[in-house]
Amino acid sequence: MKAAKSLCRMAAALACALAGAGAAQAAATITIVNQNAPGIGFNDPTPATPVGGNTGTTLGQQRLIAFQQAASIWGATLTSAVPIRIGAAFVPLACNTTGAVLGSAGAAEVWSDFPNAPRANTWYPAALAAKLAGVDLTAPATPHIVARFNSRLGLFPDCVPGLTFYLGLDNNAPASQIDLVTTLLHEMGHGLGFQTFTDDETGQQFFGIPSVWDYHLVDNRTNTPWVAMTDAQRQASAITWRGLSWDGPNVNAAVPTVLAPRSNLNIGGANAGGAAGNYFVGTASFGPALGTTPVGGQLMPVVDQANGTGLACTPLGANNALAVRNNVALVDRGSCDFTVKARNVQAAGALAMVVVDNVAGEVAGLPGTDPAVTIPSVRITLADGNTIKATLQQRSRTKSGVVATLAADSTQLAGADAQRRILMYTPSVNSPGSSVSHYTTEATPNQLMEPSINDDLGHTVTPPRDLTFPLLRDIGW
Repeated sequence: MKAAKSLCRMAAALACALAGAGAAQAAATITIVNQNAPGIGFNDPTPATPVGGNTGTTLGQQRLIAFQQAASIWGATLTSAVPIRIGAAFVPLACNTTGAVLGSAGAAEVWSDFPNAPRANTWYPAALAAKLAGVDLTAPATPHIVARFNSRLGLFPDCVPGLTFYLGLDNNAPASQIDLVTTLLHEMGHGLGFQTFTDDETGQQFFGIPSVWDYHLVDNRTNTPWVAMTDAQRQASAITWRGLSWDGPNVNAAVPTVLAPRSNLNIGGANAGGAAGNYFVGTASFGPALGTTPVGGQLMPVVDQANGTGLACTPLGANNALAVRNNVALVDRGSCDFTVKARNVQAAGALAMVVVDNVAGEVAGLPGTDPAVTIPSVRITLADGNTIKATLQQRSRTKSGVVATLAADSTQLAGADAQRRILMYTPSVNSPGSSVSHYTTEATPNQLMEPSINDDLGHTVTPPRDLTFPLLRDIGW
Protein backbone atom coordinates (compact mmCIF):
# COMPACT_ATOMS: atom_id res chain seq x y z
CA MET A 1 0.00 0.00 0.00
CA LYS A 2 1.11 3.54 -0.64
CA ALA A 3 -0.16 6.98 0.21
CA ALA A 4 1.23 10.44 -0.33
CA LYS A 5 0.71 12.67 2.67
CA SER A 6 0.99 16.41 3.12
CA LEU A 7 2.53 17.31 6.46
CA CYS A 8 2.89 20.60 8.31
CA ARG A 9 6.65 20.24 7.97
CA MET A 10 6.49 19.14 4.32
CA ALA A 11 5.82 21.23 1.25
CA ALA A 12 3.72 19.61 -1.47
CA ALA A 13 5.81 18.36 -4.38
CA LEU A 14 5.96 20.98 -7.13
CA ALA A 15 5.51 20.10 -10.78
CA CYS A 16 8.52 22.00 -12.08
CA ALA A 17 11.31 21.13 -14.44
CA LEU A 18 14.56 19.75 -13.03
CA ALA A 19 17.27 22.34 -13.39
CA GLY A 20 20.13 20.17 -12.20
CA ALA A 21 21.13 17.67 -9.53
CA GLY A 22 23.98 16.98 -7.15
CA ALA A 23 24.82 13.65 -5.50
CA ALA A 24 26.67 12.68 -2.33
CA GLN A 25 28.36 9.25 -2.55
CA ALA A 26 28.84 7.39 0.72
CA ALA A 27 27.19 4.57 2.67
CA ALA A 28 24.02 5.97 1.16
CA THR A 29 23.73 8.05 -2.00
CA ILE A 30 21.65 11.20 -1.53
CA THR A 31 20.85 13.27 -4.59
CA ILE A 32 19.64 16.86 -4.41
CA VAL A 33 17.13 17.36 -7.23
CA ASN A 34 16.99 21.04 -8.13
CA GLN A 35 13.33 21.95 -8.60
CA ASN A 36 13.85 25.67 -9.14
CA ALA A 37 13.14 27.35 -12.46
CA PRO A 38 15.96 29.22 -14.23
CA GLY A 39 17.09 32.41 -12.54
CA ILE A 40 15.71 31.73 -9.06
CA GLY A 41 16.55 29.67 -5.98
CA PHE A 42 19.44 27.34 -6.76
CA ASN A 43 19.76 29.12 -10.11
CA ASP A 44 19.91 32.65 -8.69
CA PRO A 45 22.77 34.38 -10.55
CA THR A 46 23.42 37.04 -7.87
CA PRO A 47 27.23 37.19 -7.43
CA ALA A 48 28.49 35.81 -4.11
CA THR A 49 31.91 35.74 -2.47
CA PRO A 50 33.11 32.26 -1.41
CA VAL A 51 32.67 31.80 2.33
CA GLY A 52 33.59 29.16 4.91
CA GLY A 53 34.72 26.54 2.37
CA ASN A 54 31.76 27.14 0.07
CA THR A 55 33.39 27.91 -3.29
CA GLY A 56 30.24 28.92 -5.16
CA THR A 57 30.42 32.27 -6.93
CA THR A 58 26.68 32.90 -7.16
CA LEU A 59 23.97 32.80 -4.51
CA GLY A 60 22.32 29.87 -6.25
CA GLN A 61 25.55 27.85 -6.45
CA GLN A 62 26.30 28.41 -2.78
CA ARG A 63 22.81 27.29 -1.79
CA LEU A 64 23.19 24.06 -3.78
CA ILE A 65 26.67 23.39 -2.36
CA ALA A 66 25.30 23.80 1.19
CA PHE A 67 22.53 21.30 0.37
CA GLN A 68 25.12 18.88 -1.00
CA GLN A 69 27.20 19.26 2.16
CA ALA A 70 24.24 18.33 4.38
CA ALA A 71 23.43 15.43 2.06
CA SER A 72 27.05 14.23 2.31
CA ILE A 73 26.88 14.22 6.11
CA TRP A 74 23.68 12.19 6.11
CA GLY A 75 24.99 9.98 3.30
CA ALA A 76 28.09 9.12 5.33
CA THR A 77 25.89 8.21 8.30
CA LEU A 78 23.11 6.14 6.73
CA THR A 79 23.23 2.80 4.97
CA SER A 80 20.99 2.13 1.98
CA ALA A 81 21.44 0.39 -1.35
CA VAL A 82 18.69 2.56 -2.84
CA PRO A 83 19.68 6.14 -3.73
CA ILE A 84 17.68 8.78 -1.86
CA ARG A 85 16.30 11.72 -3.83
CA ILE A 86 15.52 15.06 -2.18
CA GLY A 87 13.37 17.36 -4.29
CA ALA A 88 14.51 20.81 -3.18
CA ALA A 89 13.80 24.43 -3.97
CA PHE A 90 14.20 27.90 -2.55
CA VAL A 91 10.83 29.64 -2.72
CA PRO A 92 9.09 32.55 -0.94
CA LEU A 93 7.78 31.35 2.44
CA ALA A 94 5.83 33.13 5.18
CA CYS A 95 7.73 35.95 6.85
CA ASN A 96 7.44 39.47 8.23
CA THR A 97 9.84 42.00 9.69
CA THR A 98 10.31 40.07 12.95
CA GLY A 99 9.89 36.38 12.09
CA ALA A 100 9.99 33.90 9.23
CA VAL A 101 9.59 30.27 8.26
CA LEU A 102 13.15 29.14 7.50
CA GLY A 103 12.18 26.02 5.63
CA SER A 104 10.48 22.66 5.82
CA ALA A 105 11.00 19.10 4.69
CA GLY A 106 9.26 15.78 5.03
CA ALA A 107 8.62 12.44 3.45
CA ALA A 108 6.97 12.85 0.04
CA GLU A 109 5.23 9.46 0.40
CA VAL A 110 4.57 6.90 3.11
CA TRP A 111 4.39 3.14 2.53
CA SER A 112 3.07 0.11 4.36
CA ASP A 113 3.15 -3.66 3.74
CA PHE A 114 5.98 -3.48 1.22
CA PRO A 115 8.41 -6.41 0.73
CA ASN A 116 10.52 -7.00 3.87
CA ALA A 117 8.51 -4.51 5.94
CA PRO A 118 9.50 -5.17 9.58
CA ARG A 119 5.99 -4.35 10.82
CA ALA A 120 2.75 -5.06 8.98
CA ASN A 121 0.08 -2.41 8.63
CA THR A 122 2.54 0.35 9.57
CA TRP A 123 3.53 3.53 7.75
CA TYR A 124 7.20 4.07 6.83
CA PRO A 125 8.63 7.16 5.10
CA ALA A 126 9.53 6.59 1.46
CA ALA A 127 13.33 6.62 1.82
CA LEU A 128 13.28 4.16 4.73
CA ALA A 129 10.74 1.91 3.01
CA ALA A 130 13.02 1.72 -0.03
CA LYS A 131 16.03 0.85 2.14
CA LEU A 132 14.12 -1.93 3.91
CA ALA A 133 12.59 -3.29 0.69
CA GLY A 134 15.93 -3.20 -1.10
CA VAL A 135 14.29 -1.62 -4.16
CA ASP A 136 12.93 1.82 -4.99
CA LEU A 137 9.19 1.83 -4.37
CA THR A 138 8.47 5.29 -5.79
CA ALA A 139 8.02 6.20 -9.43
CA PRO A 140 11.24 6.91 -11.36
CA ALA A 141 12.69 10.36 -10.59
CA THR A 142 10.04 10.99 -7.89
CA PRO A 143 11.65 12.48 -4.76
CA HIS A 144 11.55 10.51 -1.52
CA ILE A 145 11.85 13.77 0.44
CA VAL A 146 10.52 17.23 -0.42
CA ALA A 147 12.32 20.31 0.95
CA ARG A 148 11.41 23.99 0.62
CA PHE A 149 13.48 26.86 2.00
CA ASN A 150 12.84 30.58 2.24
CA SER A 151 14.37 32.43 -0.70
CA ARG A 152 13.44 35.85 0.73
CA LEU A 153 14.95 35.54 4.22
CA GLY A 154 16.86 38.70 5.09
CA LEU A 155 16.99 39.85 1.48
CA PHE A 156 13.82 41.94 1.48
CA PRO A 157 12.66 44.67 3.91
CA ASP A 158 9.49 42.74 4.81
CA CYS A 159 11.30 39.46 5.64
CA VAL A 160 13.49 39.89 8.76
CA PRO A 161 15.89 42.28 7.03
CA GLY A 162 19.53 41.48 7.69
CA LEU A 163 18.93 37.95 9.04
CA THR A 164 20.30 35.73 6.30
CA PHE A 165 21.43 32.14 5.92
CA TYR A 166 25.12 31.51 6.49
CA LEU A 167 26.19 29.45 3.47
CA GLY A 168 29.63 28.44 4.71
CA LEU A 169 30.42 24.78 5.33
CA ASP A 170 32.67 25.31 8.35
CA ASN A 171 30.00 25.54 11.10
CA ASN A 172 31.23 29.03 11.91
CA ALA A 173 28.12 31.13 11.40
CA PRO A 174 28.22 34.57 13.02
CA ALA A 175 25.54 35.38 15.57
CA SER A 176 23.70 37.50 13.01
CA GLN A 177 23.17 34.59 10.60
CA ILE A 178 21.49 31.17 10.58
CA ASP A 179 23.69 28.22 9.65
CA LEU A 180 22.04 26.69 6.58
CA VAL A 181 23.83 23.34 6.77
CA THR A 182 22.65 22.83 10.35
CA THR A 183 19.10 23.76 9.36
CA LEU A 184 19.27 21.36 6.43
CA LEU A 185 20.49 18.49 8.60
CA HIS A 186 17.46 19.09 10.83
CA GLU A 187 14.93 19.19 8.00
CA MET A 188 16.45 16.24 6.16
CA GLY A 189 16.16 14.33 9.44
CA HIS A 190 12.40 14.86 9.29
CA GLY A 191 12.29 13.59 5.74
CA LEU A 192 14.24 10.49 6.69
CA GLY A 193 11.66 9.61 9.34
CA PHE A 194 12.04 11.86 12.38
CA GLN A 195 8.28 12.45 12.38
CA THR A 196 5.01 10.72 13.04
CA PHE A 197 2.33 10.48 10.37
CA THR A 198 -0.30 10.28 13.08
CA ASP A 199 -2.02 13.62 13.59
CA ASP A 200 -0.51 15.15 16.75
CA GLU A 201 -3.45 17.55 17.07
CA THR A 202 -6.29 15.01 16.91
CA GLY A 203 -4.52 11.75 17.68
CA GLN A 204 -5.95 10.18 14.52
CA GLN A 205 -3.82 7.70 12.63
CA PHE A 206 -3.27 8.28 8.93
CA PHE A 207 -5.92 6.17 7.17
CA GLY A 208 -6.27 4.25 10.43
CA ILE A 209 -2.69 2.93 10.25
CA PRO A 210 0.02 3.75 12.82
CA SER A 211 3.45 5.15 12.00
CA VAL A 212 6.54 3.12 12.85
CA TRP A 213 7.35 6.14 15.08
CA ASP A 214 4.31 5.39 17.24
CA TYR A 215 5.72 2.09 18.50
CA HIS A 216 8.53 3.86 20.38
CA LEU A 217 6.68 6.98 21.56
CA VAL A 218 5.38 6.34 25.08
CA ASP A 219 3.30 8.11 27.67
CA ASN A 220 5.86 8.05 30.48
CA ARG A 221 3.17 8.21 33.18
CA THR A 222 1.68 4.87 32.13
CA ASN A 223 4.45 3.49 29.85
CA THR A 224 1.82 3.05 27.14
CA PRO A 225 3.06 3.42 23.54
CA TRP A 226 1.14 5.66 21.17
CA VAL A 227 0.25 2.70 18.99
CA ALA A 228 -1.77 1.22 21.87
CA MET A 229 -3.69 4.41 22.72
CA THR A 230 -7.02 5.75 21.56
CA ASP A 231 -7.18 8.93 19.49
CA ALA A 232 -8.29 10.87 22.57
CA GLN A 233 -5.42 9.52 24.65
CA ARG A 234 -2.89 10.43 21.99
CA GLN A 235 -4.41 13.89 21.68
CA ALA A 236 -4.16 14.44 25.44
CA SER A 237 -0.59 13.14 25.71
CA ALA A 238 0.59 15.44 22.92
CA ILE A 239 -0.22 18.47 25.08
CA THR A 240 1.10 17.09 28.37
CA TRP A 241 4.36 18.79 29.25
CA ARG A 242 7.08 16.20 29.93
CA GLY A 243 4.46 13.53 29.24
CA LEU A 244 5.91 11.74 26.20
CA SER A 245 9.27 9.98 25.97
CA TRP A 246 11.10 8.08 23.26
CA ASP A 247 11.60 4.44 24.21
CA GLY A 248 13.90 2.85 21.64
CA PRO A 249 16.97 0.71 22.36
CA ASN A 250 19.45 2.79 20.38
CA VAL A 251 18.38 6.12 21.82
CA ASN A 252 18.11 4.72 25.34
CA ALA A 253 21.65 3.35 25.14
CA ALA A 254 23.04 6.67 23.90
CA VAL A 255 21.17 9.05 26.23
CA PRO A 256 23.62 8.76 29.19
CA THR A 257 26.56 9.47 26.87
CA VAL A 258 24.95 12.56 25.31
CA LEU A 259 22.78 14.36 27.86
CA ALA A 260 24.31 16.32 30.72
CA PRO A 261 23.10 16.37 34.33
CA ARG A 262 19.90 18.36 34.72
CA SER A 263 20.20 21.92 35.98
CA ASN A 264 18.01 22.72 38.96
CA LEU A 265 16.80 25.81 40.79
CA ASN A 266 16.09 25.32 44.47
CA ILE A 267 14.15 27.97 46.36
CA GLY A 268 14.52 27.98 50.12
CA GLY A 269 15.19 30.30 53.01
CA ALA A 270 13.13 31.69 55.89
CA ASN A 271 10.73 33.64 53.67
CA ALA A 272 10.31 31.09 50.86
CA GLY A 273 6.93 29.94 52.12
CA GLY A 274 4.90 28.04 49.56
CA ALA A 275 7.48 28.73 46.86
CA ALA A 276 10.04 26.47 48.54
CA GLY A 277 11.17 23.53 46.43
CA ASN A 278 12.89 22.56 43.20
CA TYR A 279 12.10 24.06 39.79
CA PHE A 280 12.70 22.94 36.22
CA VAL A 281 14.87 25.43 34.35
CA GLY A 282 16.07 26.12 30.86
CA THR A 283 19.82 26.60 30.60
CA ALA A 284 21.83 29.24 28.77
CA SER A 285 24.07 28.66 25.78
CA PHE A 286 26.28 31.46 27.12
CA GLY A 287 28.17 31.74 30.40
CA PRO A 288 29.39 28.79 32.50
CA ALA A 289 27.38 25.60 32.76
CA LEU A 290 26.13 24.66 36.18
CA GLY A 291 28.20 22.09 38.01
CA THR A 292 27.57 20.00 41.08
CA THR A 293 29.03 22.81 43.23
CA PRO A 294 26.05 25.06 44.04
CA VAL A 295 25.91 28.74 43.13
CA GLY A 296 23.46 30.67 45.25
CA GLY A 297 22.46 33.61 47.35
CA GLN A 298 19.55 35.81 48.27
CA LEU A 299 17.15 36.09 45.34
CA MET A 300 16.63 39.79 44.54
CA PRO A 301 14.38 41.11 41.76
CA VAL A 302 15.47 43.84 39.39
CA VAL A 303 12.71 46.48 39.19
CA ASP A 304 13.21 49.02 36.44
CA GLN A 305 9.76 49.25 34.84
CA ALA A 306 6.66 51.13 35.96
CA ASN A 307 4.67 47.88 36.22
CA GLY A 308 7.13 46.40 38.70
CA THR A 309 9.00 44.17 36.30
CA GLY A 310 12.73 44.29 35.67
CA LEU A 311 14.15 43.96 32.15
CA ALA A 312 17.81 44.78 32.90
CA CYS A 313 18.29 45.96 29.33
CA THR A 314 20.37 48.94 30.46
CA PRO A 315 23.05 49.22 33.14
CA LEU A 316 21.43 48.85 36.56
CA GLY A 317 20.73 51.93 38.61
CA ALA A 318 22.12 52.35 42.11
CA ASN A 319 19.20 50.71 43.94
CA ASN A 320 19.03 47.67 41.67
CA ALA A 321 22.81 47.30 41.70
CA LEU A 322 22.80 47.35 45.50
CA ALA A 323 20.06 44.72 45.56
CA VAL A 324 21.73 42.18 43.28
CA ARG A 325 25.33 42.61 44.43
CA ASN A 326 26.57 39.24 45.76
CA ASN A 327 23.04 37.92 45.28
CA VAL A 328 21.08 36.13 42.55
CA ALA A 329 19.30 38.55 40.19
CA LEU A 330 15.71 37.85 39.14
CA VAL A 331 14.84 39.56 35.83
CA ASP A 332 12.03 39.39 33.30
CA ARG A 333 12.21 38.27 29.70
CA GLY A 334 11.66 40.91 27.02
CA SER A 335 12.97 43.92 25.09
CA CYS A 336 16.60 42.82 24.69
CA ASP A 337 18.82 39.78 24.28
CA PHE A 338 19.39 37.49 27.23
CA THR A 339 23.13 38.12 26.96
CA VAL A 340 22.53 41.86 27.47
CA LYS A 341 20.59 41.17 30.68
CA ALA A 342 23.34 38.85 31.90
CA ARG A 343 26.07 41.41 31.22
CA ASN A 344 24.18 44.11 33.07
CA VAL A 345 23.46 42.13 36.23
CA GLN A 346 26.99 40.70 36.15
CA ALA A 347 28.43 44.22 35.96
CA ALA A 348 26.36 45.08 39.05
CA GLY A 349 27.92 42.18 40.97
CA ALA A 350 25.24 39.47 40.69
CA LEU A 351 26.37 35.89 41.27
CA ALA A 352 23.82 34.40 38.86
CA MET A 353 20.71 35.34 36.87
CA VAL A 354 17.22 33.82 36.83
CA VAL A 355 15.00 34.93 33.92
CA VAL A 356 11.21 34.75 34.28
CA ASP A 357 9.39 34.07 31.02
CA ASN A 358 6.87 36.67 29.87
CA VAL A 359 4.43 34.26 28.21
CA ALA A 360 2.76 31.14 29.52
CA GLY A 361 4.33 27.83 28.55
CA GLU A 362 7.02 25.35 29.40
CA VAL A 363 10.68 25.89 30.22
CA ALA A 364 12.97 26.85 27.39
CA GLY A 365 16.63 27.73 27.14
CA LEU A 366 18.43 31.05 26.87
CA PRO A 367 19.99 31.34 23.41
CA GLY A 368 22.89 33.60 22.56
CA THR A 369 26.65 33.75 22.70
CA ASP A 370 28.85 36.15 24.64
CA PRO A 371 32.25 35.16 26.02
CA ALA A 372 32.13 38.17 28.35
CA VAL A 373 29.37 36.56 30.44
CA THR A 374 30.93 34.67 33.35
CA ILE A 375 27.91 34.05 35.61
CA PRO A 376 25.41 31.18 35.18
CA SER A 377 21.89 31.93 33.94
CA VAL A 378 18.66 29.93 33.84
CA ARG A 379 15.09 30.51 32.69
CA ILE A 380 11.87 29.59 34.48
CA THR A 381 8.24 29.58 33.40
CA LEU A 382 5.92 32.53 33.88
CA ALA A 383 3.81 30.51 36.32
CA ASP A 384 6.83 29.55 38.44
CA GLY A 385 8.12 33.10 38.27
CA ASN A 386 4.85 34.47 39.59
CA THR A 387 4.91 31.96 42.45
CA ILE A 388 8.43 32.97 43.42
CA LYS A 389 7.80 36.70 42.99
CA ALA A 390 4.93 36.51 45.46
CA THR A 391 7.43 35.60 48.19
CA LEU A 392 9.60 38.63 47.41
CA GLN A 393 7.09 41.32 48.25
CA GLN A 394 8.50 41.85 51.74
CA ARG A 395 12.25 42.47 51.51
CA SER A 396 14.95 44.96 52.39
CA ARG A 397 17.24 46.62 49.88
CA THR A 398 19.80 43.83 50.12
CA LYS A 399 17.99 40.83 51.56
CA SER A 400 14.81 38.94 50.75
CA GLY A 401 14.98 35.89 53.01
CA VAL A 402 14.47 33.82 49.85
CA VAL A 403 17.53 31.84 48.84
CA ALA A 404 18.06 30.68 45.25
CA THR A 405 20.51 27.83 44.69
CA LEU A 406 21.57 26.74 41.21
CA ALA A 407 23.32 23.44 40.63
CA ALA A 408 23.43 20.41 38.37
CA ASP A 409 21.59 17.36 39.70
CA SER A 410 23.84 14.41 38.89
CA THR A 411 20.99 11.96 39.55
CA GLN A 412 18.91 13.35 36.66
CA LEU A 413 19.64 14.03 32.98
CA ALA A 414 18.65 17.25 31.25
CA GLY A 415 15.76 16.47 28.96
CA ALA A 416 15.12 12.93 30.20
CA ASP A 417 12.40 11.34 32.29
CA ALA A 418 12.96 9.48 35.56
CA GLN A 419 13.89 6.34 33.58
CA ARG A 420 16.50 8.29 31.59
CA ARG A 421 14.51 8.24 28.36
CA ILE A 422 14.67 11.45 26.35
CA LEU A 423 11.54 13.57 26.43
CA MET A 424 9.72 14.72 23.33
CA TYR A 425 8.43 18.23 22.64
CA THR A 426 4.88 18.40 24.01
CA PRO A 427 3.93 22.00 24.89
CA SER A 428 0.59 22.42 26.63
CA VAL A 429 -0.74 24.28 23.59
CA ASN A 430 -0.36 22.14 20.48
CA SER A 431 2.12 23.49 17.96
CA PRO A 432 1.26 21.88 14.60
CA GLY A 433 4.34 20.60 12.84
CA SER A 434 6.45 20.94 15.99
CA SER A 435 4.66 19.02 18.75
CA VAL A 436 5.62 15.35 19.19
CA SER A 437 7.96 15.15 16.16
CA HIS A 438 10.85 16.88 17.96
CA TYR A 439 13.00 16.34 21.01
CA THR A 440 12.33 18.43 24.12
CA THR A 441 13.76 21.92 24.46
CA GLU A 442 15.06 20.87 27.90
CA ALA A 443 17.85 18.72 26.47
CA THR A 444 21.40 19.74 27.34
CA PRO A 445 23.40 19.98 25.21
CA ASN A 446 20.89 21.27 22.67
CA GLN A 447 19.89 18.61 20.16
CA LEU A 448 19.63 19.01 16.39
CA MET A 449 16.02 17.82 16.39
CA GLU A 450 14.64 20.32 18.89
CA PRO A 451 11.97 22.58 17.37
CA SER A 452 14.39 25.52 17.06
CA ILE A 453 17.87 25.77 15.60
CA ASN A 454 20.21 26.76 18.44
CA ASP A 455 23.50 28.61 18.11
CA ASP A 456 25.61 25.87 19.69
CA LEU A 457 24.72 23.02 17.32
CA GLY A 458 27.39 21.29 15.27
CA HIS A 459 27.26 19.57 11.90
CA THR A 460 26.78 16.21 13.55
CA VAL A 461 23.88 13.79 13.96
CA THR A 462 25.50 11.08 16.08
CA PRO A 463 26.61 10.47 19.68
CA PRO A 464 28.37 11.59 21.79
CA ARG A 465 26.98 14.98 20.66
CA ASP A 466 23.60 14.21 19.15
CA LEU A 467 20.74 11.71 19.36
CA THR A 468 19.23 12.09 15.89
CA PHE A 469 20.74 9.04 14.21
CA PRO A 470 20.03 6.69 17.15
CA LEU A 471 16.32 7.49 16.77
CA LEU A 472 16.44 6.81 13.05
CA ARG A 473 18.11 3.49 13.82
CA ASP A 474 15.25 2.70 16.22
CA ILE A 475 12.73 3.03 13.37
CA GLY A 476 14.74 0.91 10.95
CA TRP A 477 17.72 2.81 9.55
